[in-house]
Amino acid sequence: MTNHNQKMAMPDALVILFFVSLFAALTAWLVPAGAFTVQTVEQDSANGTTSRTVIEPGSFQYADEASSAPPLFAEGGDMGLANVAFEGLVSGTKWGSAIGVIAFILIVGGSFGIILKTQAIENGVLRLIQKTQAFDRAFLVAMFLLFSLGGAIFGMGEEAIAFCLVLYPVMRSLGYNAATTVLITYVATQIGFATSWMNPFSVAIAQGIAEVPLLSGAAYRGLLWFCFTLLGLVFTLRYSERTKSQAARGQAETINARFSATDGSILLVFLVGLIWVIWGVTTRAYYIPEIAAQFFVIGIIAGLVAIVGKRLTANGVADAFNQGAKDLLPAALIVGFAKGLVLLLGGDDPATPSTLNTILHHTSNAIGDFSAASSAVLMLVFQSVFNFFIASGSGQAALTMPLMAPLSDLVGVSRQIAVLAFQLGDGLTNIVIPTSASLIGCLGAVKLGWGDWLKVIWRFQLLLMLMSVAAIVIAVLIGFK
Repeated sequence: MTNHNQKMAMPDALVILFFVSLFAALTAWLVPAGAFTVQTVEQDSANGTTSRTVIEPGSFQYADEASSAPPLFAEGGDMGLANVAFEGLVSGTKWGSAIGVIAFILIVGGSFGIILKTQAIENGVLRLIQKTQAFDRAFLVAMFLLFSLGGAIFGMGEEAIAFCLVLYPVMRSLGYNAATTVLITYVATQIGFATSWMNPFSVAIAQGIAEVPLLSGAAYRGLLWFCFTLLGLVFTLRYSERTKSQAARGQAETINARFSATDGSILLVFLVGLIWVIWGVTTRAYYIPEIAAQFFVIGIIAGLVAIVGKRLTANGVADAFNQGAKDLLPAALIVGFAKGLVLLLGGDDPATPSTLNTILHHTSNAIGDFSAASSAVLMLVFQSVFNFFIASGSGQAALTMPLMAPLSDLVGVSRQIAVLAFQLGDGLTNIVIPTSASLIGCLGAVKLGWGDWLKVIWRFQLLLMLMSVAAIVIAVLIGFK
């Protein structure tokens, strides 16, 4: 007999995205498509002359065709409601969503499957725990601060997926759960990302489009980084202490804690590999293709060491790679499905007629009807909602800032505040939206469902948004420029 008192389960992210796709298709059927005129602007920088495409303000026009509605089923590779999953999965390039992120998730997942199968990380952590009793809380603080700085300095985001994979067994050994792992890694990066004073992939691009001096306003943003990071750290420490379970500690005691030369060799390979990855990201601007290849090399070398040390067989290494990729397959599917939503609305190219462009145009016009402080807050709200569809800092900046910047002039808000509203709205909502490839990848890495994650994070997310509103209002009051 069914227990009617049983709590209703939170829908899976794929279920939510399915119904959102129905809503997106309905919107595309009702809202006509439109497009903007774009132009290429060149700008001198320390690395030479760079060019970017920007929207010309006031250039919006509706498309000539009567309707942009996608069909229920499309042929010849076109976009229809029934095609949302496949077209989303194969869209984009190796540099980003969806196909690039999907390949990154599967390859990195497979590589870490090899490393985790050797149990070198568990054995190393348990040996370290035996030598220090205060390791766990200091570890949480250090990791949160480092990842927040990573998000602030070089826009760390997708890279957190790999670190969730490796830190999850560490956290489990310390008695912490999967959500705590995501908090100290991905959430920390997005707090840093949203309050960055120098991130080249968000604040620098947005300031360049808004014609604001690059990396200006760093003092106020630095203060916001400190306040938001402190809030995130306090929440993480309180949550981790509340959920630290005896069951997890008991599980850690069953893990083989014998630390051998093979364990040390594998950890050395992993450490050198991480240094290689960090070097590549910070000095060579490595991104998804290069980082995926780096972790593939790390996984293969770790597998060879495990074979020599008789920890795994060659077939065991292959099985571990397959299992690691298989564990992250649901996350990869969600990434593709989320991209399909954008395609249903016509895509994110401002020069190509789409329903998304029409929504962007009318929303930006509506914001201009309010007072300066209210308009600034509405800019924050708009950027937060719009991020559901374009969960990319640079992509959202390119699409929205050409409209938000001149709009800020009309309502008496500085363009610096318009950039700040973009930053906070884009970065902080990445913590919760199911269309964020990085979030879904991290949740998949620790085997945590999006519904379960929402139960953990919604109160903190609400607090972050309230703090963001306060930060925007204060910026208006002090004339932040």
